[in-house]
Amino acid sequence: MDIENTLEIAASADVVWALTLDVERWPELTPTMTSVKRRDDGPLGPGSTARIEQPGMPPAVWTVTDVVPERLFAWQTKLGPVTVRAVHQIDATDGGCRNTLKVDLIGFGSGVLRTIGGRRLVKAITTENLGFKRAAEAAAASGD
Repeated sequence: MDIENTLEIAASADVVWALTLDVERWPELTPTMTSVKRRDDGPLGPGSTARIEQPGMPPAVWTVTDVVPERLFAWQTKLGPVTVRAVHQIDATDGGCRNTLKVDLIGFGSGVLRTIGGRRLVKAITTENLGFKRAAEAAAASGD
């Protein structure tokens, strides 16, 4: 994996999983997302798409590639010739769960993109993971 952030969350894996699949709610969790709009209906699964707007980035359509219930969610988009693949992995622990966010940059130009935008990506996924942690722990504390 190119870029990765892992946090321990004092909430069950199912709470974090529910937040993960509720992609249209992500802008409430993190300032790194301005808008997330599903482009289809039904459960989020392989082939599902969403249009994401992020500060300082052109809007992008992300396509779900993998879903392992309560464990893993992955999707990808193209940024020029580079495929950007994002993975959300949840591992249950005794005290809650471990949430890992990963971003892979794949293809021609990925090394240049990582050099230019790597620090920004690290900051973004760290911020996103902290947003998931805050929301999940608040939901667990309130019993939601």
